[in-house]
Amino acid sequence: MDELLERVRSGYDRIGPHEAASALGEGALLVDIRYAALREKDGLIPGALIVERNELEWRLDPQGSHRAPEAVSHDLPVVVICNEGYASSLAVLSLRQLGLHRATDLIGGFQAWRAAGLPVDRPTDA
Repeated sequence: MDELLERVRSGYDRIGPHEAASALGEGALLVDIRYAALREKDGLIPGALIVERNELEWRLDPQGSHRAPEAVSHDLPVVVICNEGYASSLAVLSLRQLGLHRATDLIGGFQAWRAAGLPVDRPTDA
């Protein structure tokens, strides 16, 4: 698995938390692929689009019939965020195969974002 991740990651430049925050401010789409239990436990990145991993390709294909309204172009800068930065790398490979050539992922995932002190919307207590 480590070799696969190394091969996948060698095909694009990954970014850190502050770069991801800047990218969001410049119009990039941050896509949180964490499953619901993690989002409920740890919170959300303000402005990130929530798309669980099993729906990612369907929702981000700009030509797809099930696309999210935000998926406007193959040229859209997309930053995929998982919990720790592993699943997101494999998701980027898939998005790039769909033609989203500016897709990348967040090194260290949501946990790195939070550790960097960047904004997190806390989950509400039910």
